[in-house]
Amino acid sequence: MSNSAINKVVDKLVDAASKPYRQAGKFEWHFARGKLGQDPVFEAILALDLLPQQGRVLDIGCGQGLLAAWLLSAQHQHALGQWPSGWPPPPQVGQIHGIELMPRDITRAQQALQQYGVRSTFEVGNMCSADFGSAEAVVLLDVLHYVDFQGQDDVLKRVHACLGKDGVLLLRVGDAAGGLPFKISNWVDHIVTMARRSHTPPLYCRTLDAWQEAIVSLGFSVRVIPMNKGTPFANFLLVCKKG
Repeated sequence: MSNSAINKVVDKLVDAASKPYRQAGKFEWHFARGKLGQDPVFEAILALDLLPQQGRVLDIGCGQGLLAAWLLSAQHQHALGQWPSGWPPPPQVGQIHGIELMPRDITRAQQALQQYGVRSTFEVGNMCSADFGSAEAVVLLDVLHYVDFQGQDDVLKRVHACLGKDGVLLLRVGDAAGGLPFKISNWVDHIVTMARRSHTPPLYCRTLDAWQEAIVSLGFSVRVIPMNKGTPFANFLLVCKKG
């Protein structure tokens, strides 16, 4: 399948995954389309087969539930035969559970994705104290730097404990040694956080090497994937597997 053909199929997936947010509001729908269509991590999760094929996925810092919408829509599109020929089948996860600090985002997620019933569930919670339960995969995208270093280490320890053997953690982080791209990332983070929360909490950032050291010390193996395609950011996705 050519790149143009793949792009057309991905566009259909973006349409399908963002469509449920129409009932939540115009802003929510446009935000979903923009994020799913422009953030490279969503396509990478499917194209690179980064999640286990089955089981429970825990999405920490889930926002309005875009990962759940993406994965569940991918299953449907694949079943319809609308799938890039060079991609592996999407993960057939049984449940995606989201934890998010902002109550209004949880409300949006619940309104948009109620059609999926217990396959997509969401709760208001703080990642530093919420019960993670057990999972085959945990996803943490761009949220861990909002808590201090001790808090980060504690969350990562609890994530490791909640995963079964061969469980996977997908952790996207910025590289504090990334120069101007890292500064741009933090500037955008500042603007977005200010718009959502009316204040900007301090950020606790690490170098890519320091992130890897922290992960490996817990017993994970780590694969590093640059995750800045089409963006000016210094972002990396750490694919962490529990032995």
